[in-house]
Amino acid sequence: MAASAHAARRAGTARRRPAARKARPGARSGPSRIKWDRVGRVALTLVLAAVLYSYLNPSINFFQTYTGTTAAKAKLHVLLKENRQLHNRIQSADDPLVIQKEARAQGMVAEGETPTVIRGRLGG
Repeated sequence: MAASAHAARRAGTARRRPAARKARPGARSGPSRIKWDRVGRVALTLVLAAVLYSYLNPSINFFQTYTGTTAAKAKLHVLLKENRQLHNRIQSADDPLVIQKEARAQGMVAEGETPTVIRGRLGG
């Protein structure tokens, strides 16, 4: 068998060569044109921006709540002070001197007093 193949070569019949393979269009022998480190940095920056954006609305709500409670506390202290003053007025309402003062402020006179009306300017 080897002798017949050797004889065929001498006779001039050429062996058939396999066809040359074509290079695939997607395969490049040089470096990739995509810079993956830059793509990774950009993607990481976008993810970081998205996370920061997701914290934005809750932080705004926290700030508004904080300022609202501060204003409410200030109003609470004013109302507590007014409440104390009203309680003191209620406690002193039974005092005869307070009753007399309030009655005179409304224009009333005591028994036995003569009411006097002065018209014009005083002291001038």
